[in-house]
Order: sequence, then structure tokens, then C-alpha cells
Amino acid sequence: MKKVQPQEQLDWASEQKRFCVSAMLRAVSATTLVKHRPGLGQTIRPVRGSILASPEMASYDPKPDYFFHWLRDSALVADALREAIEDETLEPSGVEHLVDFVAFSLKLCRLDGPTFLRQGGYPEAVEQSFQQHLRPRAEIGAIVGDKILGEARHNADGGLDVMKWGRPQNDGPALRALAVMRFFALDAFRARAAEAALTLLRYDLDYTLSHWRLPCCDLWEENIGFHYHTRLVQQAALAEGAAFLAAAGDAKRASACAKAASALLAALDSHFDAEDGVYRPRLPEDGLNASALRRLDIAVVLAAIHAGRRAGPHSVTDPKMLATFFALERLFEEEYPINQGRPADRAPALGRYAGDSYFSGGAYYFSTLGAAQFCFLLAQAAAEGEEIAVTKESRAPLAAILQTPAAALPQAGKIGEALAEAALRRGDMYLATVRRFTPASRELSEQFSQLDGAPTSADNLTWSYACFVTALAARQRAAKAMGDARVS
Repeated sequence: MKKVQPQEQLDWASEQKRFCVSAMLRAVSATTLVKHRPGLGQTIRPVRGSILASPEMASYDPKPDYFFHWLRDSALVADALREAIEDETLEPSGVEHLVDFVAFSLKLCRLDGPTFLRQGGYPEAVEQSFQQHLRPRAEIGAIVGDKILGEARHNADGGLDVMKWGRPQNDGPALRALAVMRFFALDAFRARAAEAALTLLRYDLDYTLSHWRLPCCDLWEENIGFHYHTRLVQQAALAEGAAFLAAAGDAKRASACAKAASALLAALDSHFDAEDGVYRPRLPEDGLNASALRRLDIAVVLAAIHAGRRAGPHSVTDPKMLATFFALERLFEEEYPINQGRPADRAPALGRYAGDSYFSGGAYYFSTLGAAQFCFLLAQAAAEGEEIAVTKESRAPLAAILQTPAAALPQAGKIGEALAEAALRRGDMYLATVRRFTPASRELSEQFSQLDGAPTSADNLTWSYACFVTALAARQRAAKAMGDARVS
């Protein structure tokens, strides 16, 4: 098989992956760090099992304060740690981090607002400038029962977040359920934490069962509604949870999960825009203007990755998903100056959506690495013989990946080997772009500027590091499936 990427870049990617694992670990059980928030009169000392979204001591000065344990981010990072253990980038003792993560997460599931208030958790000495950002006592007091699982984030000491934020967020429990089920592949984890993990899994699946019909805040924590990303990871968690619980002898809960997963799969189809041939990130609703309704959003592509769907509707092989991915490529190729005039061996840097105004509104590492992982997953699927349908939606995307005229494409089932090679090569082109905009320090921020590629927004975003690890793990599996021994 012909060489799809220079060995030098594979070597760089391997070194960067090791750096990313080390950088992630700075945010995991960061018990030596102390975060002071004078405006709230808070001092936060992380406890074991917590995972910081960023270990930096920023306070919107101008870098954002991400010194929190986000349910979503922590689940993605924990899953990346599992990947690193499986491919031996992280030593086997790293399983302790997963055990601690489960124990900490269980404690969070058992929090409630009234107890938090009685124990003096609500800040009293709050500076005037912070008053506008403080959640009312009544809102904290209303956090009872399973409402705690809809909290977007917690302080890393295990306390409630008292700041106003986008709530509820219902993707976190689903993503955590998916991660925890994957932990069971590790013998050492099962030996240490099987019972606790099963209890946590039931918390997360029960919450998802109770809330999948309800609107919530989106992946970007900006809008309340019915969101493609949330729905797809919920569907995946319930579908996989049904099989997992059935094997564990929990037939009643398994049946409920399977029924809800089927309903969610049908609901996801309603996000398809037949006119433009793409999946939309949210459904039409009152007050949503036409431009917002027709928005393209990388959250759709990330949903397919986070859900881990190997084939079929709403996976990387779905013609409609391929069309959405292709449309996002073209969007950012045209919108970002850093994508203009780039070398032929680099793919475009990707952001979240057109018109993004958060900090630089630029490219994101997790978006661009997500595109790389998408391509590697597609390569693996093609190499393993999954049917890749050539339809009116997928013809142009497949032609672009294969670098062939659309009219020359054969029918489904005849492009597997060629597509595997081409998709792996396309993923490598995204890695080349990430390399181009990775500083000499190897540190990954949240964004890099669409104007000049300079790091912006939060420094050392743990999610950025996790995305690099999972993208490289996906490449390794794709290369193995293709019979390629040159694995980073």
C-alpha cells in the first residue's frame, strides 16, 4: 500500500500525543492546585477524580475561567485516558484515574441544593461586580432529585457551581454513560470499580430516560431547544445501555432504554434539511430566525464521533452526515483567512459555525481534530467492508475525498479500498493543519485565530488534548484495518 503520510509527520504526531496525555493529566485529580475567586470569596482545591476543563488560573483577564469540572468535558477526557491506557501511551496504573473519576462522579450525582445551602456553600461575601453573575438562592435550593445531573459543571472540590450558566445540559450524563461502558473493556477497571461504575451508569441512563423528550442547552451552552448533538449522544447511550444492562440482568431498565433509543433515532431524522441536504443542529421553534435555523454547525459532526456509531444512519458512513461534513469544510474554507492559499497537503482549519463571536470566533482544535477523527473513522469503516452508499447527498463529498470526478464514482460497495486510503490521507491532511498551528511548546489552547493562527481563548484546554489522543487512536485503528503496520 502506498505511503499516505511522511514518516516525519507520524513521528511528530506520536510525540504530540504523548505530550497531550501528559497535559491532560495536569487537569486530572489536580489536588496540588488552588484556585482563588476573590470576587466570590471562594477558594477551590480540586479533589481526586475531578477533571478540570483547564488548569489555568484565569479570571476573564482576558482568558476565561475554566477551572471547573464540566460533565461533558470530563467524560470526553476520561474516555481519552481510557484510549491512552489501551494503546499503552499511558501506563496500566492510569486506570486509577478512571476509578477515581467514577467515585467523584457518584458523589456529584448525590448532591442537592438544600444540603449545599445548609452547609454554607452559598457565598456571602460577594463583590458588587459579581452579584450579576450569581445564581439566586432559590435556584440553588430547587436542585433536588435528578436535577443535579442537568448541571453543566461543578467546582472541582465537589461543590455546586454558583455562577449563572447555560442549564440544563443533558448531553453530559449521556457522554459519561458511554465513557463508563467503554471502561469495562479494561480488566483492571472491572476488578476495581465494576459495582460503582454500574451504579453511576444507572444514574446517567435513568436521567437520560427521564429527560430525552425535554429541551435543554446545546453543546455550546448558548441556546435552549432540541439539539442534534444532545439527541445523538443520548440515543447512543440508551442503545448501548440497553444491551449492557440486559447482559447485567437489568431487563426492565434495558427494555426502557431500547424503546427510548428507537424513538430518538426517529426524532434525529427530523433534523435533516432536504432542501440543502444536510443535518441541522437544532429544530425549528418559535423565535428562531431563518438564518439561525439554516446554520451549519460542527456539533453535528462531533455528535457522530462522540456517539461512536460505526455505521448506518447518523454515523460517519451516513450519506447525509458526509454531506454535512463536506458543507462545513467548504464553509470554513471560504470564511477563514488562514485557509486561503494553504498548501495542497493541508485541509482547512475548522471552527464551530459561521459568525461565531466567542473570543476570536476562530478555528478550534477540537473542531479540526474532530474532522481528522471523522476521516479516520470513515477509513476504518471502508476498510472493514461497511457499505458506503453513493447517493445524491454523498456523491460530491466522496468525490472530493477520492479526488475524482463525481460522475466517475461507481456504485456502493465498489469503493471500499480506494475510499479507505483516501479517507486516511484526508485525515492526515487535517493533522497537518493542526501541526501547522500548534506552537513550538506543543500546548493547545481552545481556539487559534482565523486571521493568523495565534492561540486564543482558554490556554491548555483539556478537551483539545483529549481530541488529539482520540483522533490518533482512530488513525491507529484505521491503519490496522487497512493492514498498514506504520502506526503512530
